[in-house]
Amino acid sequence: MSEEQLINVKKDILWRVYLLFLAVFIFAGALIAKMVHIQFKEGPELREMAETQELDEFTIYANRGNILSEDGSLLATSIPIFEIRMDVANSNVTDELFNKEIDSLAYYLSLLFDNKNKITYKRDLVAARKKGDRYYLIQRKVTYEQLKKLRTFPILRKGKNRGGLITIQQTKRERPFGELASRTIGYVSRDKKITVGLEGAYTDVLTGKDGKQIMRRINYGAWIPIHDENEIEPRDGLDIVTAINVNIQDVAESALLGQMIHHKAQMGCAILMEVKTGRIEAIANLKYDPKDGYYKENYNMAIAEKFEPGSTFKLPNIIAALEVGGTKLTDSVITGEGFAVIHGLSVQDVHKIGNGRITVKDVFEHSSNVGMAKVINKSFEDNPAQYIDFLYSMLLNQPLGIELKGERKPYIKHPSNKSIWWKTSLTAMSFGYEVEITPLQLLTFYNAVANDGVMVKPLFISEIRDGGKTVKHFETEVLNPQIASAKTIQQARQLMEGVVLEGTARRLKNDYFTTAGKTGTAKIAGRNGYERGAYNSTFIGYFPADNPQYSCIVVVQRPSENGYYGGTVAGPVFKEIAAKVFSTTLAFKLGEPDTARLKMPVSGQVTDYADLKTIVNTLEINNNDFLQDEQWASLIITGNKAEFEAVDFNGKYVPNLRGMKAKDAIFLAESLGLQTSINGRGSVRSQSLKAGTELQKGDKINLQLATY
Repeated sequence: MSEEQLINVKKDILWRVYLLFLAVFIFAGALIAKMVHIQFKEGPELREMAETQELDEFTIYANRGNILSEDGSLLATSIPIFEIRMDVANSNVTDELFNKEIDSLAYYLSLLFDNKNKITYKRDLVAARKKGDRYYLIQRKVTYEQLKKLRTFPILRKGKNRGGLITIQQTKRERPFGELASRTIGYVSRDKKITVGLEGAYTDVLTGKDGKQIMRRINYGAWIPIHDENEIEPRDGLDIVTAINVNIQDVAESALLGQMIHHKAQMGCAILMEVKTGRIEAIANLKYDPKDGYYKENYNMAIAEKFEPGSTFKLPNIIAALEVGGTKLTDSVITGEGFAVIHGLSVQDVHKIGNGRITVKDVFEHSSNVGMAKVINKSFEDNPAQYIDFLYSMLLNQPLGIELKGERKPYIKHPSNKSIWWKTSLTAMSFGYEVEITPLQLLTFYNAVANDGVMVKPLFISEIRDGGKTVKHFETEVLNPQIASAKTIQQARQLMEGVVLEGTARRLKNDYFTTAGKTGTAKIAGRNGYERGAYNSTFIGYFPADNPQYSCIVVVQRPSENGYYGGTVAGPVFKEIAAKVFSTTLAFKLGEPDTARLKMPVSGQVTDYADLKTIVNTLEINNNDFLQDEQWASLIITGNKAEFEAVDFNGKYVPNLRGMKAKDAIFLAESLGLQTSINGRGSVRSQSLKAGTELQKGDKINLQLATY
């Protein structure tokens, strides 16, 4: 190549180089210009965006308040639970570490949660790592104690950044006493659309107020809190203190369950109310679940179930007759053979009472439907509105206005509404039909009679507390200062005491405190009239009768075996609750030296089962009790141990009454058809008819009592 050609080539190369340098210079200048523009023009906005992306606002959830019993025991509380996940593909978890410890991790996880075996855990974790899963679910609803153990497991013990452990804290509502009073305690659904019981009624008080916190993102998606002047601390919910007594609630549920199982009933409730204050110290609701054959607290029958109360409605009826109907307790009523047709309605008693001509007092104590129908018709036949208006004045047609949702309004029709008032209505209402009321509403009325005529509102909550300090105290609310005159109330109380002493509830008598009340047995109406064999069995009353402290109602719906009368089905539940309250509370409250009055039972001596149980429990005798619903029992005492033994009288032979208390012996003998006479006082020392001889109903038996 000539020299001239070489020069031309060099010039061509230099031109290309200069052109390249120029392009680089122009690009560099543009880049610098852009950097300057970003720094000074777009910089503030971009920095703000970057900071916003690295910061976020998180909700700090407030703890829900506790629900406490009257003595401060936890009925409902919030406990922390955790969702456990793992960043299986975390780069800090090396293959060497993972392969070395995965067997041990899988083994410990299988022991802790017991939902998968070791092989399955290992397989799933290995598969998740191959997929690059950064959020693998290990287990939900993990307790704090389980989490503490889990933090010691291989790999996970290195924490979040180095071991991939991810914990998400949540809260769970826990009831330390399980299903005890669960329907009354209630619940609130996650979406807060369903609110039940005290949880629902006081959800605004219990919920508290959530807080807010600003947090910054760091490595691996983790967030750390930073101080911010706008941060809001959460305010935990307040605690509510109920009137529920845990021990009595347990007895109420246990006694109710035992009777419902024995009678194969469908549903039942028991409520205990303090007379003066209206405090609801126990409220049990049980309903049979055919899916699994268990009784559960899934429906609050006490406040939501209206029922025809049957003979228990004779109390407001007799009060109306005495107060405004001109009736006297000594008035004579002809009940005949226990059957009558009144205004076209057939009315029948369980059996003939006396000689067929009895007093108004006898009508109530022996629960005569015929007698009560005649009393009410005589008093109000010409002016039924006077009768209904008086019932209204006692607030029997109004709901109680309690905090719990679901209370039904009572149904008591008025004769001014001719479309629903029939010529038979007055008669039917006289013994508790064509009216509807809830168990709690009926109990509130009876409680008013026990409380000298003052009707108080049922009290479920006594206090609201903040950190143990009372911020609100709930006082007793009077609904009606006087439902009837003092004279009428006193007469009504005498009648109810007579029901237990002489009438349909004699089985409830005991030697330690007096009881007053009323039995009720009512047919259940269906779509096509009253259902055959379907009854509501009720007992309602108060104790002690001479100084009322507690009122109680027991309703058992649709008992299908072993009887259906209120005295035999609901009465034993009432008796067991009353015995527990007396032995643990009332004997001391009223200054009764109960243990001094009780005597050590004699081995083999036959006694009313409920009374015997009260004695044994009060004297704290070491015993085995496998009985449930026996009428009579004895103790077989060996050394320092006693065992209950059921005693059954078949009605064919004269029973051995020696050693029995007088009231038990009389009740047993008369229930077998014998006529009794007694001499002396105390327990039976001898009997005129020899035990074991063939029993003839109507025979007379003389009982000689010990004189102690």
